[in-house]
Amino acid sequence: MEEGINKRKTEHIRLCLTDNVEGVNKSTGLEGISFIHNALPEINFADIDTGTRFLDKPLKAPFLVSSMTGGSELAAKINQNLAKAAEEKGWAVALGSTRALLESDTHQESFLIRKYAPSVPLIANIGAVQLNYGYGAEECQRIVELTGADSIVLHFNPLQEAVQDGGDLNFENLLPKIEKVCSAVNVPVGAKEVGFGIDGTIAKKLYDAGVSYIDVAGAGGTSWSQVEKLRSNDPLKKAAAESFNNWGIPTKDCIVSVKSALEDVPVVSSGGMKTGMDAAKALTIGADVIGFARKLLEAATESDKAVIETMDQIELELKMTMFGVGASTLDELKNTKRVSVMGKSLLDD
Repeated sequence: MEEGINKRKTEHIRLCLTDNVEGVNKSTGLEGISFIHNALPEINFADIDTGTRFLDKPLKAPFLVSSMTGGSELAAKINQNLAKAAEEKGWAVALGSTRALLESDTHQESFLIRKYAPSVPLIANIGAVQLNYGYGAEECQRIVELTGADSIVLHFNPLQEAVQDGGDLNFENLLPKIEKVCSAVNVPVGAKEVGFGIDGTIAKKLYDAGVSYIDVAGAGGTSWSQVEKLRSNDPLKKAAAESFNNWGIPTKDCIVSVKSALEDVPVVSSGGMKTGMDAAKALTIGADVIGFARKLLEAATESDKAVIETMDQIELELKMTMFGVGASTLDELKNTKRVSVMGKSLLDD
């Protein structure tokens, strides 16, 4: 029987698969962006190139399997299927929080997926708040070595921790500790939220502390306060969580804010990403890599083939969008004027 952190990971997966865990009346904001059809694209669909680079490795498409899970029997199956699919499709892949890797001997194999994805960027993950609970650069480096990761991302989840039974709530004085991790670990360190968003002001503080890239993880997808509300046995917390069911910064606003503050720093857009067209919209406003999570989760419980089929659809949607505006490369998509933002066409500029 699974206990403690391992049990919690299984509960997280099952709730995300079976319950409504999205925020209420909260969207990514990407619906305010639309593309202006190009009836004469003057490109060959077969020549559309979606390749890019991330963490000094090539990607066949600008996509990341976002951090989801690890530390349970079900998580092992999911992560292996995600890793195999990512390797096949040339996507980056990120692990769920690897705290369980160091704290529990149970299901460590759920994090050890490098053998299934030997060539693509692999990102390990640990909660930033753990730097106030006994973790530091040494533990982060150990996680990198155990997983064979190309990077480690620190995730920020204060609202989730506030709702979670027994959550870790001391977020005091983290920046100096983050700086120590960034200077000591031998791979790039990223920063991400878990679905409530990072704005430009916070991103600049993290970058100044040594963080190499920002995963905005904005609002519009899974709300982890909702997930923890469903798990909680505390009536007070369950009631309070309802007041935060539309909390967070929409993903679109995060991208614009972070890119305005840090023009040359890589931005990962996750948080409510569902289609290749969502990805295209995020790319046009400054994102560099697009992270998908719950969109892939159900398929990952089945097989790597099922995940690949979902990835194929996302990639086709991106290419169709590029074809529809006449962009043959990601750079051309990022610079296209065939975009309308909140009703204002860039073609008019």
